[in-house]
Amino acid sequence: MDSENQAPELKMDPQSLYREEVFTDQKIGSLRRLQPVLEDGSDDGSRPVLYIGSAQLLTPAGPLPLSFQIEADSLSEATAKFGAAAEQALADTMEELKEMRRQASSSIVVPKGDPTTGGFGGMPGGGTIQMP
Repeated sequence: MDSENQAPELKMDPQSLYREEVFTDQKIGSLRRLQPVLEDGSDDGSRPVLYIGSAQLLTPAGPLPLSFQIEADSLSEATAKFGAAAEQALADTMEELKEMRRQASSSIVVPKGDPTTGGFGGMPGGGTIQMP
């Protein structure tokens, strides 16, 4: 098998391991606490604990998943900051969607054919329009 068809090597980095715990209120969302660990599974105090929030916003197009990191030093602090972080994640997501819509609406329409021959597609006024 040649190198172009080989799958990439799937190998975990033993220096970047985390133990994951999930907390939820079964209403708004969930918090994941990622505790850094050493290869043997013991806590790694040299790296910070990470808190990741998750929530879903129901929209006319269906549920919109939100995932966001919360800067916190404890579970209680992460819980207290959950709402503000979720609102910021929603605002960021809405801004990204606006930008995607803007980029899609500004796509250039390119006519097929050579306009110097009297028209597009070989006939005056009778060409086809292609999206890039």
